[in-house]
Amino acid sequence: MGYRVFITGSTGMVGKGVLLECLDHPDISGVVLVNRRPVDVQHPKIKEVIVEDFHDLKPLSNQISQLDACYHCMGVSAVGKSEEQYTAITYQISMDLATMLLTENPYMILCYVSGQGTDKDGSMMWARVKGRTEQELSELSFKKVVLFRPGFIQPLRGIQSSTSWYNTIYKLTKPIYPTLRSLFPNAITNTEAVGKAMINCLKTDAHPQIMDNQHINKLANELD
Repeated sequence: MGYRVFITGSTGMVGKGVLLECLDHPDISGVVLVNRRPVDVQHPKIKEVIVEDFHDLKPLSNQISQLDACYHCMGVSAVGKSEEQYTAITYQISMDLATMLLTENPYMILCYVSGQGTDKDGSMMWARVKGRTEQELSELSFKKVVLFRPGFIQPLRGIQSSTSWYNTIYKLTKPIYPTLRSLFPNAITNTEAVGKAMINCLKTDAHPQIMDNQHINKLANELD
């Protein structure tokens, strides 16, 4: 019958990569998306819910009970934002979403994307906010909570970041990506590997709760 999954942030780089892998994977039978604007992908597996306010997720409630996993990939850059603004987007939306999911379906797994350097006691504002978010999500009684902390992510399949200067970096590093990957295999991952690793979280518990690039790449290549 296959797994049914829920993805946030599918208009962004990481979420789009996860979405494409889910659409291609034979074990994923359905994908529910929540976005402010429609994603530029058409596929019979997709059910998309458009919301105006991510703090009000009631329109999603009737989509949740049959889902097996939530891949929470939504995120924004902290550049130019106060800690209060960044907390409202990164922490509060995540907790509102998780609370709603847990109420409707405590038997699903939750994969949350933060980033390398996340630390609730860290010196960087974004790291503290994401660290607090990780900690409180991990304390919720889902079937399983997996925390993805990718470092450098190479976008594949024509995916671009919504942050323009990221795209400049990716464009400059693209010619040397194979060399970087061979020299630093544990420091670099890509959007395909993140998607495959999340799918494989449904199939095995043989992985750590906190997934860095090395763990992401390893899990992505297992169970194929």
